[in-house]
Amino acid sequence: MDPLRTAWSDRRIEIIVGNLLRTGVLLAGAVVVLGGGISLARHGREVPHFRVFVGEPAELRTVPGILHDAVSLRGREIIQLGLLLLIATPILRVAFSVVGFALARDRLYVGITLVVLAVLLFSLAGGHL
Repeated sequence: MDPLRTAWSDRRIEIIVGNLLRTGVLLAGAVVVLGGGISLARHGREVPHFRVFVGEPAELRTVPGILHDAVSLRGREIIQLGLLLLIATPILRVAFSVVGFALARDRLYVGITLVVLAVLLFSLAGGHL
């Protein structure tokens, strides 16, 4: 039996994927809580105005914009970063699955998983090439 295939058994891949998902969700949650705390500390006493809907600024609607603005350490920007991490977690899981299937030399699942990954990335890009 191939030692590389033995090293990357299905059980080992499942454990790594489970840990990846758990870590991603916990990290995303911690970032959102941090951003929420900062936002409440700075704006907790402000009265919200519900008569006019104001959406997120344009810079917080793109991945580069979120990453750039999160450095400012403002609550809303950090919350957006946490949500971005939450969205990225299953995408990383699929990307890792491609690697795991490739190491196991399972071409069929590599192909299927690459299609799934392409659809996820296409959707994340807003459906635009």
